[in-house]
Parts: sequence; C-alpha cells; structure tokens
Amino acid sequence: MNRINPGLVFGARQPAALVSGCLIVAAVCMSARILLRRPKSHKTPYDKSPAKTVYPLHGVDVKDLPYPPDALPGGRDVATPYGSIRVYEWGPPEGERMLFVHGISTPVVALGDLGHEMVARGYRVMLFDLFGRGYSDAPNDLTYDSRLYITQLLLVLASSQIPWTDASGFHLVGYSLGGGLTVAFTRYFPHLVRSLCLIAPCGLIRPHHVGWQSWLYYNSGLIPEFLVKPLVRRRIRPNAKPAQSASAPDILAAEGERVVDGDGDANGGAGFDGAAISRTRPHVTVSSVVAWQVDRHPGFVMAFLSTIRNAPIYAPQEDWKVLSKILEARRRPSGARASATEVVAGLKKGKILIVLARDDGVIVMDETIQDAHAVIGHDAVEFVVHEGGHELPITSSASVAASIEGFLTSG
Repeated sequence: MNRINPGLVFGARQPAALVSGCLIVAAVCMSARILLRRPKSHKTPYDKSPAKTVYPLHGVDVKDLPYPPDALPGGRDVATPYGSIRVYEWGPPEGERMLFVHGISTPVVALGDLGHEMVARGYRVMLFDLFGRGYSDAPNDLTYDSRLYITQLLLVLASSQIPWTDASGFHLVGYSLGGGLTVAFTRYFPHLVRSLCLIAPCGLIRPHHVGWQSWLYYNSGLIPEFLVKPLVRRRIRPNAKPAQSASAPDILAAEGERVVDGDGDANGGAGFDGAAISRTRPHVTVSSVVAWQVDRHPGFVMAFLSTIRNAPIYAPQEDWKVLSKILEARRRPSGARASATEVVAGLKKGKILIVLARDDGVIVMDETIQDAHAVIGHDAVEFVVHEGGHELPITSSASVAASIEGFLTSG
C-alpha cells in the first residue's frame, strides 16, 4: 500500500515547511471567517415602555390614553442599567417624605389620588411605575423577585434631588404586591424607613387560595414555556367596563390568586375592574388601564408572569419573620437592649399599620389579621378596616389617607 507524503500534498518537502503551510492556511481561513461573519445583533436587556415604542412612532394623542404620561405632577424618566423608570415626585420640599409602591397589574396612576391626599396633608410624595408597568421599561434577562424590586426602590430614592435617605428617613406605603415588596425592603433597610404602612398587602396569602388554572399556567411545568406567555396574555387582559362606584365584593385581576368565582388573576370582578382610576379621570377604569398595558407595553406580560412566580406574594414569607424581630428590637426599652450600640434607627414605634377592606376578595380580612398576629405579634401591628374591596386605595383615597395620617401622628 502506497503511503501519501503530506509534504508533497502541500508542496513542501520538509516537515517545517509543512507546519508553516498549515499555519498560513489556517490564518487565511480564520481571517476570511472574521471578515465575512455577520455582526451579531445585541438585544437590549430590557423591553422599552410605550413611551418609546408606540407613541413617538404613531403620533398618538397622549391626552386620550387611559394613562397619559402627565397624569401626575413632577414626572421624570430615570435612566438606569435596568432600563428607564418613570417617577413622579411633588409636594412641599420641607415636608416629611413618603414613598408609594403599587400592585402587580395597575401602574402607579392608581395611587395618584392617595398621593394627592397626602400632599394636601403636608407630605412630600414620590411614586413610580414598577419595572414592566406603565412607563417604566421591563428588564428581559432578570427574574422579577424581591432582589430586582428592592434594587428598583433604591434607584428611585437615589434619583431625587432631595435627600430621601438621611437620618430622618421616609415613610413607606405599599399596596397589594407593593405591600409584600415594602416588607422585603424594610427587612434589609429598616434604618431608612420612618414608618411602614401596608394597604391590602400580599405576602400572607394562604397557598390554598391558588386555583388549579393558576397552578397549571404558572407552576405546573406542564405547558411549554413558549405557549405560556400568549395564554397568560389572553387570560389577564380584562374587558373594558364603564366606570362605577366600587363597593361590591371583588377579585382583583392579577393582584393575587384568591379564588372566589374562579382564579383571581383572570377575573377582576365588577368592583375592581369597573372602578374609576382617579377623581380627575372618572371615565377611565382600572380595567382599561390594565388592558392598555397588555396591548401596548411589550414587557408587561413577561413582567407579570415572572412576578407571579417569584415575588413575595404567598405565605410563608421569611421577610415577615425577620420584620417581627426588627420591630421587637424597637419596642424594647433601651436598658433591655443587647448592647449600647444596638442599631434601632427607623420604625420608631416598633409597629406597622395594615389597612384592609372588609369585602376584599384577594386579601381576605380575617385571614390577614390572624396570620399577621401570628407572624409578627399583636404588639407589632395596628389594623384599620374600611368598607369596600381590593380597590380601596383607588376609590377611597381620602379615608385611607386619614388612616395613614392617624397612625403617623398618634403617640
């Protein structure tokens, strides 16, 4: 059998020449590959809000939108590595500062009336759209858990020209999902939080309230992931309803999984869905704002889905257990503290406020009172109960504001 001489094949007679020839060919091939390679498309790590993707391109009259960009005073867009955040800040600069965190499906415009109520009482307020809601961008390569949302709160606080993290601290108000998020924030930064007020908060929802359809879509793993998003989009998009007063028992679309007449994320109920989003826009309903996000915000469904799966919504939550110890340390007499240097800044009362609605179909009043007492203790919480459903801070902002101020000014 004849042997093939590799050197003759490459036109070289010496092994050294053979190696050199191979290197030259490899270098030429590599250079050609680099020159001919198509440049990779670098996907932006966040989905842009409607303010950047829809309205500048189509010339939409923003005044006719369910949630116009100037719906609240003092608006600004804060550029961050996670995308832009829409922030609103107004009120007397010298007033005590109060930060609001909204729920999972409604952008912060839903808390606008409550913000105005607190400004009228002398507070400086700051509200913002959570990532993937309203006019905030939606990070598309991160999990929507407490870590992401706590980071967003810190970014929002740092964006103000007024110092929000000085020794005096700020009041923190969380609604629904925002309640669970503010508890998580307070767990790690209690020295910054002057007081904590929770309105129909998530974090203590009992797991047995999760319906079978919610389990199937979000946690079962039985549906391929590429099908989950369109199914959830269809599921959580409410039908527009005429504005009405909200007094009947309701189920909040996408705020929780409380099962009354079906799965909570798919059925908003007349009280919540038909509630007017604000006194200044009585013709705009909560359902129309949520539907607008589903239709117009490229990252909303993704953000909602990841939040349902990863955010602090259901009990048990370790954050509440840690909060119990933090509050206990602040109620402890100075002589009974472990050391003279024990840090007890913030939450000076050693007590939080929880505002509940009697007919809330998402945050069940009796269960929340029982579970909060069990987790953080009777001495650590004050409850105020109002008539209405989960839409309470939207439609009864004056009553909720009075409850908050009463808690803050009491001895």
